Amino acid sequence: MIRQVTLSVAHKPELVADELRPVLLRLARELRKETEQLGVTARQATLLWLVKRSPGLSLAELAAEEGISPPALSGYVDRLERAGLLERVRSTQDRRRVGLRLTDEGTKLMRRIRARRTTWLAERLRGLEPADLEAIEAAGPALRRLLGEES
Repeated sequence: MIRQVTLSVAHKPELVADELRPVLLRLARELRKETEQLGVTARQATLLWLVKRSPGLSLAELAAEEGISPPALSGYVDRLERAGLLERVRSTQDRRRVGLRLTDEGTKLMRRIRARRTTWLAERLRGLEPADLEAIEAAGPALRRLLGEES
């Protein structure tokens, strides 16, 4: 009788990474497509989300958060401002400081992006077996820890 020995996943992170990486990349690509259907790029959606999360964020702070230079970011912000999604607001406490905030239109767009992405993902999750859905749900806290977020 041949006995099968299964190695614990904990002993093979490279194998897990090799399986998980292409799936996550494809998932991200598909969610980006859903965003782009609404007329904004994934980068623009990320910038809007960051400003939504931290209203009043300066251009320099936003650039640091995204890891790009302030001059490069300035072009993105200019386009978002021209589109009526974002606005620059001068601080009342320090007139030298200019912060960013979403317009009402930007807030509406963020809601539509979230709804569209959630709908797309939920439709695919509905097609899974209950055990697969449970496994994905159970992986959520570990994936958040992988990104350095709280569970």
